[in-house]
Amino acid sequence: MIRWIIFIAIFGVIDFYAFQAFKTVTKNSWLHIAYWLVTALVIGNFVYHYYGFNRSDGFSHSHAFAFGFFIAVLVPKMLLLIVMLGEDVFRVPQAIYRYFTEGDNARGNYFASRRKFISQVALGLAAIPFSAILYGIYKGKYNFKVLKYTLHFEDLPEAFDGFKLTQISDVHSGSFDNVEKVAYAIDLINEQQSDVIFFTGDMVNNKAEEMLPYVDIFSKLKAKEGKYSVLGNHDYGDYIKWDSTELKAQNLNDLKSIQKKIGFDLLLNENRFIEKQGERIAVVGVENWGKGGFKKAGDLKKASSKVNEDDFKILLSHDPSHWEAEVVGDNYHYHLTLSGHTHGMQFGIEIPGWFKWSPVKWRYKQWAGIYEKLGQYINVNRGFGYLAFPGRVGIWPEITVITLKRGSNNA
Repeated sequence: MIRWIIFIAIFGVIDFYAFQAFKTVTKNSWLHIAYWLVTALVIGNFVYHYYGFNRSDGFSHSHAFAFGFFIAVLVPKMLLLIVMLGEDVFRVPQAIYRYFTEGDNARGNYFASRRKFISQVALGLAAIPFSAILYGIYKGKYNFKVLKYTLHFEDLPEAFDGFKLTQISDVHSGSFDNVEKVAYAIDLINEQQSDVIFFTGDMVNNKAEEMLPYVDIFSKLKAKEGKYSVLGNHDYGDYIKWDSTELKAQNLNDLKSIQKKIGFDLLLNENRFIEKQGERIAVVGVENWGKGGFKKAGDLKKASSKVNEDDFKILLSHDPSHWEAEVVGDNYHYHLTLSGHTHGMQFGIEIPGWFKWSPVKWRYKQWAGIYEKLGQYINVNRGFGYLAFPGRVGIWPEITVITLKRGSNNA
């Protein structure tokens, strides 16, 4: 209870300052009422859904939208707070000066009126994140992007020169609310006509049943050299409360069965070989391995036990923290690692080829796109779906297409 009182008090301060800009720009009392009515509805809905909330009880669509709309009003108001406080940096000293120099002549009103221009600028700035967040909730989460890369390897088997792979990650099917948009994305994947499709974990939020409405859709994925997958941290059902360990185990078995029904070859610390014209590449798949309290079920040594040191290797590992922690320094040379997990935080700014930023960079060194170290590459997919916040802002859902080429990049 105390933390909710503190929360409401803090939001009250933010709202007080935000409203200063609003009422300076317009004196229309109906708009003032509308401002407070929208605020009350959003905050009330948020408190209703999260008072006493326990993550282990599950996370519904209504929880997601309550959180999303709360963020949509909080971020712009925080921006208004910053601008209004900035104006007070000048107004407060002026008020103090008037208090001591004008005394009763100021009739107790020592503060200079807020400047309408400053409030207009503040509202204009606040409209940018407000619009972006609303767009992210209604459109951005299904704004699928196909990102294409070409990677060169001098030891790539000749038969695989030009070999094309598609990677998707972090489906989080329990978050979806539009079957047609998901079907569109599957068609987009098939349009790439890749040789192989890799899925790098987190098919569901918590329960295998979340995937049931999408089994037929995902079963349409096509790749002539196969479809391979690994588990992500959410696939184990660790984040909700189960009535028994048997039900939790059954849930994981159900998810494995669903992946098989879709056509994925699920690699549980295992490997497979793709062969062409007498040559081969190794596909190594580990279970989830992550730093910072995440499950460490991945066993790289076990997964590659049947792989030769000189094989060309593609590693599927859900969490990119695994790459620098164990993969790069391993005696085996893993040419390409495919990961996901970060979602790019579903929020950031990207200008393709020029600039890329998200707050998640402070948590993960490799958080989106291609990285290289010691002649080894990792691609961190931004995710196919979304989790918690029901949208994406600036970091769009991703379908990665990577073409492998034999030889040097300078050739």
